[in-house]
Amino acid sequence: MSTEHASDAGPGHGLSTDEAICAMLLLMPRVAARLKRTPVPERLRSANLAPRHLSMLSYLLFDGPMPVNQLAARLEVAPTTVSLMVSDLSRQGVVERQEDPADRRRTIVTITEEPETRAAIEGWLANGAAAWRSAFAPLAPEERALFVRTIEAYENGASRPRD
Repeated sequence: MSTEHASDAGPGHGLSTDEAICAMLLLMPRVAARLKRTPVPERLRSANLAPRHLSMLSYLLFDGPMPVNQLAARLEVAPTTVSLMVSDLSRQGVVERQEDPADRRRTIVTITEEPETRAAIEGWLANGAAAWRSAFAPLAPEERALFVRTIEAYENGASRPRD
């Protein structure tokens, strides 16, 4: 079987570990290149967004407003890092900070309600979300969870230096 198109095996056919590794080594550069070619909307270009900003905006778009500490936990960074990101994006009108009415010591972060900026963020994330929705639709919940855990394990393993 050609590992160049591992999906050609069809349902019910598996891949050996080496075939799967080869398929992913061929696929991942194409995925990364496609992500790099996704243009940042004109309205957001001056914000100099990094991947961590995209992750933060994704959480806020899909899960709604949340406190800085919760964003930090999800992004796996220090709350001070999120505070700096929020300050930067707040100055540029991309996100807004609000005092938590239940606890005035907490700050709630939300994507701006300004229509042009919000539409730019939603449009930027929509294509990727639609592609994932299509890819995940035929899978059972357990298969989706396995895929996510596998990608997390790959990312964790690839970030460790080898001896």
